Amino acid sequence: MNDTLASARAALPEKAVSSGRRPTGPRGMIAAWRERIRFRWDLKQMAETNPHLIDDIGLTRRQLEAEIVKRFWQV
Repeated sequence: MNDTLASARAALPEKAVSSGRRPTGPRGMIAAWRERIRFRWDLKQMAETNPHLIDDIGLTRRQLEAEIVKRFWQV
């Protein structure tokens, strides 16, 4: 993840941001996937409801769209 997307994570609620630990085993992998799904959904909602916040965290429209269309297994 680049620094710009790290900034986006910082702008989201605390529960949407991981503790930074690597997932271990199937449960950890599923948890990581769910977190990515939620993070990307939150980005999409933020872009639709408050597009000025996307500018504030330093993402371009192209970066935002590239992150939103990623599948849950893609980092």
